[in-house]
Amino acid sequence: MPKNRHASSPPSLPDGTKLQGAARLPNGYHLDPHTHAEGQIVYAAAGVLATGTERGTWVAPADRVTWTPPRFSHSHRFYGETDVRLVAVPLDLCGKLVDHPSVFAVSPLLREALLALTDRPERRPGAHRRLLTVIVDELADSAEEFLHLPEAGDDRLRAATALLREDPARPDTLTELGRSAGASERTLSRLFHAELGMSFHRWRTTLRIHHALAHLTDGMSVTETAVTCGWSNPSSFIDAFTEIVGQTPGRYQADLLRNTRS
Repeated sequence: MPKNRHASSPPSLPDGTKLQGAARLPNGYHLDPHTHAEGQIVYAAAGVLATGTERGTWVAPADRVTWTPPRFSHSHRFYGETDVRLVAVPLDLCGKLVDHPSVFAVSPLLREALLALTDRPERRPGAHRRLLTVIVDELADSAEEFLHLPEAGDDRLRAATALLREDPARPDTLTELGRSAGASERTLSRLFHAELGMSFHRWRTTLRIHHALAHLTDGMSVTETAVTCGWSNPSSFIDAFTEIVGQTPGRYQADLLRNTRS
């Protein structure tokens, strides 16, 4: 796995090349927390991208795009050989988008616009700006995806979620986690809803889906991924994956393979 690197805008690859536009990154490549003066759109045309911030982690498989506002500290980790596209968004266009990191679905128009912007040199003055405006308009009209795993603030909740992060397949009930974290089941349940905006079950399911995306990208089978991530049977995993990601894990792997070959 490549060594971590501290990065500024734009970050650099191991050979010193500035990471911008289009780049091929190896599995496990990581960029330490950094900021950008402008906003940033990152699209993994192949592979999986995880963006971490103080507010939590956003995961974007190959049919999603991440948005990070200006001056918002964030890190990136890439799973699978990633065809990544990075687009800087000038400050005057950032106001059209939400003021917090987000993940959005990639429409066919948005995908083609992102690929064109990062693949082609600018042949006519202003062409890139016009294409970027189309991209921002597409994102502004898109709904945010449910691939965000929020970060806990309360010490008891942080202790409980840390145990799950260390082992997503951990089968503990909320009561059992509470004993380890020094809180009652009722208190932990309240904290999950109050601080993270979701139930314990939903948070753990989202955590497991994040790990499942990375395993599937690495070529692990659907059945093995289900067991590794804590599901008792593949059917339950397929249902949860489809609900959150919007397609079955088998279809996700097939699309990933097709995008990698294209």
